[in-house]
Amino acid sequence: MRGERRPASRDAGQDGGARSGRGQAEAEGWRCRRAPLLAPRRGRPVRPDSCSLHRTSAGPPSPSDADGLPSTMLLASYFACALLLAACLALELASCRSRPPAAPHHANPAFRRFQHGYYCVYLLALAADWLQGPYLYKLYQHYRFLEGQIAILYVCGFASSVLFGLVSSSLVDRLGRKKSCVLFSFTYSICCLTKLSQDYLVLVAGRVLGGLSTALLFSAFEAWYVHEHVERYDFPTEWIAVTFSQAAFWNNIIAVGAGGAADFFAEWLGLGPVAPFMVSIPLLVLSGVFAVKNWDENYGKKRAFSKTCGDGLKCLLSDRRVLLLGTIQALFESVIYIFIFLWTPVLDPHGAPLGIVFSSFMAASMLGSSLYHLAVSKRYHLQPVHLLSLAVLLVFFSLFMLTFSTNPSQESPAESFLAFLLIELSCGLYFPAMGFLRRKVVPEKDRLGVMNWFRLPLNLLACLGLLILHDSDRQTGTRSMFGICAGVALLALLAVGRLFALSRHDTELRLTAPPGQADADATPEL
Repeated sequence: MRGERRPASRDAGQDGGARSGRGQAEAEGWRCRRAPLLAPRRGRPVRPDSCSLHRTSAGPPSPSDADGLPSTMLLASYFACALLLAACLALELASCRSRPPAAPHHANPAFRRFQHGYYCVYLLALAADWLQGPYLYKLYQHYRFLEGQIAILYVCGFASSVLFGLVSSSLVDRLGRKKSCVLFSFTYSICCLTKLSQDYLVLVAGRVLGGLSTALLFSAFEAWYVHEHVERYDFPTEWIAVTFSQAAFWNNIIAVGAGGAADFFAEWLGLGPVAPFMVSIPLLVLSGVFAVKNWDENYGKKRAFSKTCGDGLKCLLSDRRVLLLGTIQALFESVIYIFIFLWTPVLDPHGAPLGIVFSSFMAASMLGSSLYHLAVSKRYHLQPVHLLSLAVLLVFFSLFMLTFSTNPSQESPAESFLAFLLIELSCGLYFPAMGFLRRKVVPEKDRLGVMNWFRLPLNLLACLGLLILHDSDRQTGTRSMFGICAGVALLALLAVGRLFALSRHDTELRLTAPPGQADADATPEL
């Protein structure tokens, strides 16, 4: 999740794409039921000529400039994706040569079979989630909704994620982890099917189901695995980190591939922006079928929700390190959520292939994760708090760039694209660093409650930002929002500076030895 890196983590896979059209609703004479209650005052959506799965051309598209040559953004997107993947491959090959000999778990066939059974279900679920990333915004724009209406749909998704995220762990423990994973496959499939509708309320319902599905994705699967690993098979607990580290690696690979696959179905085959959502459904069905067929059920201990949140709040207020981490997470990740909404309307009008751009973003995030592994290795031995500081500084610099590159009178899509890549690179540094520090300072018994409190201001800030965009002009509003996000990132930088000062005299915030894979988990907890 993750993914939630990413997380994604991360609505890690709920990125979207394209400039919102200003529909002429009165001329077309169409209204979606009750949509004016949620729509901006400037107009209502217009039904397009074709909104379902369809073929629009005989071959792959070729966004071009006026002289017929490929657009600058088209070439830049493919070049950036290839360059970033080459850098990731080089770092991975270098790390393979420096790795120690194979550990005992590699020679244990029972453990390998258990891992394989988990990956068959979990990685299919992640692939279905990532496939929907590049074209969510594009689909809503294809249905001719105004940017303000699209913002409200995103707010519904974030709010749903907050609501269900608070209770998902208790729900999973009581319902059963296996049943919860199957429920994820069912609800997410329904969520994808709602994308075929042009009714605004149906799309709102789909976003609510998406929030529930995301909460299940980032709670049920890992909870099932940990219980089976420890209780049923009695494997060594240190092998849990091995499985999750490998899952994080494959999550990055899948995310990059999902962008290319989405572009293939939507653009090269000419099936339209709804195609990636339809392709996700068979993957979700397979994930659910494999879980039913191959997994055993397990349950967790019943925990009172009020006690969990109460204990988490006490931990948050009693330790300033935890409070600083919560502040940094809320500020940093709320900016990332707003970036998820804004990247498409900034780049799509300039001919950027959305799927390839998305793959470039995921490759940049994977490169950031690889750089984190290298930086904390025995050779360089940097501290996670150093890399956390660098990540926040990069985001602040990138947002500062965007306030200039999105100037309506002097738009520079190439600079905006570079700034977005830097944001994704910083995410690759941020999530493993934050994960390490959180594990060090937040007690295991209080972690669930603390994370609930972390997510609350995070999602509220993201929703507030989108609501501000709801009533603003698209071009000037986008630039102003990047300016606001730069101010938020500056506050996060100040909080990181305070945490950095504390780490000088706090051994718990520092690595005392070269880390294993457990300290390099790049999957976002969103």
